[in-house]
Amino acid sequence: MLEPDPSKPLLFVAMPFGERSNPGGTQTVDFDALYENCIKPAAQAADVEVIRADEETLGGIIHKPMYERLLLAEIVIADLTFANPNVFYELGVRHAARPRSTILVYAKVAPPPFDVGLIRAIPYELDESGALIDADALRAALGERLELAKSDDAADSPLFQLLEGYPGIKLPHEATAAFRARALWVSELTLQAVEAARLGADDGEAKTRLAEIEEQIRHLPEPEEQLLVTVMLAYRSIEAWDEMIRVAESMPGPLKAVVTLREQLALALNRRNDAGDRHRAIAILEEILDSAGPSPETLGILGRCHKDRWSERLAAGDPGAADALDEAIEAYGRGFNADPRDFYPGINLITLLVRRGRDEDLARVVELTPIVAFAVARVGGLRSRDYWTTATVLELATAQGEEELGRRALSAMLETEPEDWMLKSTVDNLTILASVLPRLGKPETWVLEVETALRRAAGEA
Repeated sequence: MLEPDPSKPLLFVAMPFGERSNPGGTQTVDFDALYENCIKPAAQAADVEVIRADEETLGGIIHKPMYERLLLAEIVIADLTFANPNVFYELGVRHAARPRSTILVYAKVAPPPFDVGLIRAIPYELDESGALIDADALRAALGERLELAKSDDAADSPLFQLLEGYPGIKLPHEATAAFRARALWVSELTLQAVEAARLGADDGEAKTRLAEIEEQIRHLPEPEEQLLVTVMLAYRSIEAWDEMIRVAESMPGPLKAVVTLREQLALALNRRNDAGDRHRAIAILEEILDSAGPSPETLGILGRCHKDRWSERLAAGDPGAADALDEAIEAYGRGFNADPRDFYPGINLITLLVRRGRDEDLARVVELTPIVAFAVARVGGLRSRDYWTTATVLELATAQGEEELGRRALSAMLETEPEDWMLKSTVDNLTILASVLPRLGKPETWVLEVETALRRAAGEA
């Protein structure tokens, strides 16, 4: 376990992860670059220990370490850009628990929501691509506020300002010391798991490293669900389906019931596809739909299960293949109707409608294509650094016979450094589309070349 320096204040950063867009898709922010280029250097210059929020490893699950960090960290930075609900929840916990040393920042793409509009915050400006215009200015402003936070006793929490005598949370020194040690150790193991996953499915060392990390977690006196989730998703990255399923099934009861984790378990079962796995995956997803209602994520995974059933039955000459195809189309259609902004079920729906090829299917494709194209464009299209966004551009280009756009999409996809299982998913869709393009009077040669390039990138060719 890392030994924290008790003389240094601990800074906790609550902000979104990765590249995010506003609801209208008109502005994108690379929060990882913002953290690495501005917040982290400012913290180092101010001589404070810094830990970033990592609750979004699985759908924003709020867990015990998150509360500990918000309650015990001497300083918190919260980025209010796009009014991320997780960040605002964390800010509310912080303002209710600690009177001071909470620093707010936001991108000047929209004013902060009214409820926090009167609280002093540091704005920063972005260009059209989402890059920070003046990183030096933001680092300097953060440095000043961090130095002030280390010594200023003035309250910045609205509750402490408005309610005289409000008690807040006071924890004993030994609890704070234990938290600091564990928080830094959890952060280090999280980074190790992420690095192991980057080795890829073909590197045996990746699984060995993750197994060692998992062993350390399971010997802790108290369970660290957050780390187990991180390890589970790292196993997904290297296509270690047995290990991913084992970790998911070993989660404590309350976490095991979380919808996102159950969806991931179903995904892994479908990918492994041992005897009874796919049937169990479908049953899990149907239970989620019954209890939580339709969502693009649940129905997208369900559609994939039925699509894989169809592929298997088709290869085996099973007459039941047509029924499985119908069920996949129905699931993807429900998923896209649940939220047309989510293009994943939409592009899969188009792919399978083209494959089924009825006159009414092709007419429906004509109606759906501009809707899916708009959903992709609003989150950046080819400008996005998200794999699934650029992959959808490729699949739309394939369905429409647009070779130039498709080849540009291929380049954009590979620049995102995707995991092998993601590439293989796209190859599956291209294979389906390529099989029907000649019948539709559209060229297939370039699609087969793109498919070969993706297989090579995934280590299959």
